[in-house]
Amino acid sequence: MIKHPELTTIRDYMRYATSSFNEAGLYFGHGTDNAWDEATALVLHTLHLPHHIHPTVLDAHLTKDEQIKLMQLINERVAKRIPLAYLTHEAWFAGLAFYVDERVLIPRSSIAELIQKHFQPWLGASEPQTILDLCTGSGCIAIACAKAFEHAKIDASDISHDALTVAKINILRHEVEEQVHLFESDLFSSLPPQKYDLIISNPPYVSAYEMSTLPPEYLHEPKLGLLAGEEGLDFAKRILQASPAYLKPNGILIIEVGNNDIALGKQFPDIPFTWIEFDHGEGGVLMLTAEQLHAHQV
Repeated sequence: MIKHPELTTIRDYMRYATSSFNEAGLYFGHGTDNAWDEATALVLHTLHLPHHIHPTVLDAHLTKDEQIKLMQLINERVAKRIPLAYLTHEAWFAGLAFYVDERVLIPRSSIAELIQKHFQPWLGASEPQTILDLCTGSGCIAIACAKAFEHAKIDASDISHDALTVAKINILRHEVEEQVHLFESDLFSSLPPQKYDLIISNPPYVSAYEMSTLPPEYLHEPKLGLLAGEEGLDFAKRILQASPAYLKPNGILIIEVGNNDIALGKQFPDIPFTWIEFDHGEGGVLMLTAEQLHAHQV
């Protein structure tokens, strides 16, 4: 029995989902920022349709099975506040599609823009030969780097075995298993001795207070990938301390710390952080050279 028999076309379900999401006051922060884009993504993905389709296709009638499936997903999104990416098991990062589920954070880092720009001007003329992605999660940063730098060797580590299982799925999906190698490691602790041209990390950076104020959608994500102590800086400080030993002389370090940029700057006023500006991202990403790290030990 179809609950709303008057809804028959793709356009009908996009409109209905948008109204339902707005009425429920959902939070959008996992790839979309408004109800219409969220509804469009849900409907088109479920129907296996591309985002750029001719408008006349939106008036196509749905089968009964398609209507039931769409209504089920719309209701789950509203009633349980499950992020869309966990319902569709797909998230986009740096122009690439990744499999995701509740074992990993949903990719949404501003670092995607840096990868697409080949980390310019920070890397200079030479492409990196060795890259380390700390706290890799779904593997999105490591895999996007493999696509951007086809000759680079990339190590990707995470403390979560579950997260690495998801990362392996994505590595095989994108056929970069010859480039990307996974390590189960608490940051640098279980990594082999190696120096890198580029170390990147989007580590946990949510403070204890911020954790208590997160919208319900974020609480479906693994706490291990979010919480970083009272101030949200536990992981960033450990990376700053240990990374000089793993960087080549001309290497650079990139860390995302979100809205903790001011707090980190106050704790280490002598460190010359470069805070990267983005065309589309939200900021909160720092860059330091190996030389700067050696000169200003944390």
